[in-house]
Amino acid sequence: MNGSAWLRKFGIAVLGFTCLVAAGCTDAPLEVQTIQVGRSINPDRTVGTPTTLFKPHDTIFVSVLTTDTGSGTISVRWLYGTKVVDEPSKKVSYQGASATEFHIQGAGGFPRGDYTVEVFIDGKPAGKRTFKVDDQLP
Repeated sequence: MNGSAWLRKFGIAVLGFTCLVAAGCTDAPLEVQTIQVGRSINPDRTVGTPTTLFKPHDTIFVSVLTTDTGSGTISVRWLYGTKVVDEPSKKVSYQGASATEFHIQGAGGFPRGDYTVEVFIDGKPAGKRTFKVDDQLP
């Protein structure tokens, strides 16, 4: 093989390797843009009307909005005071900004009081929102 043929093959190999490395870099960790809480969810998995006040028999939705392309595990921890109510998680991979939805329902209704939903990305804290349940709401 002459020098120019070898150089062409070497260049193609380097280009291929660079493309593979660049493709791997797009699998970046997710970053939280915002956390929404509300009573309804839109088709794009964002919250319909954000609120922090709920009645005992409402379904409570949280939408975790992430920026850019990335993948990982998004989990939430629902708390009533300091008591853990539920801790669901979802493994996700997005090509661009997206939203991940979680919800919770109280079988017999939620007790009145203060609640928190904490959000984690790959086990690391990424934010939280507080809300209140009260049966005296309009």
